Amino acid sequence: MSDFAHRLRARIAADGPIGVDDYIAACNDHYYATRDPLGAAGDFTTAPEISQMFGELIGAALADVWLRAGAPEDAIFTELGPGRGTLAADALRVMRAAGFSGEVHFVETSPVLRAAQARVVPGATFHDAIADLPPRPLLLVANEFLDALPIEQRIGGEQRCIALIDGELRFTRDGDISETSPARDAAVKALSIHLATHGGATLIIDYGYREPASGDSLQAVRAHRFADPLANPGEQDLTAHVDFAAVTRAATAAGALASPIVAQGSWLERLGIAARAMALAANNPERTQEVAAARRRLCDAADMGELFKIVALRSSGWPEPAGFRG
Repeated sequence: MSDFAHRLRARIAADGPIGVDDYIAACNDHYYATRDPLGAAGDFTTAPEISQMFGELIGAALADVWLRAGAPEDAIFTELGPGRGTLAADALRVMRAAGFSGEVHFVETSPVLRAAQARVVPGATFHDAIADLPPRPLLLVANEFLDALPIEQRIGGEQRCIALIDGELRFTRDGDISETSPARDAAVKALSIHLATHGGATLIIDYGYREPASGDSLQAVRAHRFADPLANPGEQDLTAHVDFAAVTRAATAAGALASPIVAQGSWLERLGIAARAMALAANNPERTQEVAAARRRLCDAADMGELFKIVALRSSGWPEPAGFRG
């Protein structure tokens, strides 16, 4: 058992059960601060690590909306939770080619991941929170950021907690579960206030559902396999499905405009992933099968295409990014 797990157990033994939200926050803070969780040697793989096409199309969408907004010179590229910096590097390559020369700002708290991001995207400025971003128009992407923020679970109106029972971590109650995420609402509110005040456009991509749904969506992933969320605290990735309808409500209440919520696969196809895949394969014939497999994984409904959703938030003075209407 890790030192973190011992400390968490001691806290619960001394103070009593903690909410699911407190448990996720404590575990993920330790988890992300102490490792690079990505890739074959890590616990999971995100879309930017699957193929450069993902980041390139995000870069194309952001470059396009920036140009249609009049190419404001003070706009900055921003990513929330940039992983290894792979998405940002791919997106910026396209954006720079389109004439964007703005600064790069990352919201990241993990010292391990900050070091990796600085190697891949030299010159990036780091911030601990959305509220710390400079007062400028944003060209922002948040890919698999909201799913790692804490959720609250309730059963029959009572909060579901985690207790130490017979020496083991256990949920205090079971039954029909409803989930909310004040932490996500707060993040979306902060982002939307910034957009409404300073301008810009944001792409939020994550796995989740279009409308509120009941049930337990808390999950743990370790070594690319699902695991018991209460096992090995602080040593595995804890996430939950994102309620995109709640994201839209929080954004509009804070003064931002929201696009329709669309499936990732549909969005990528509308942006031209088929043509990009053909070009990549033509320039790299030895990678033809790899490129085709990556496109299927990103777009097919049986893989990431339908489970993952995307919504765009923007200020009233900016156009809607491409790909959200048929």
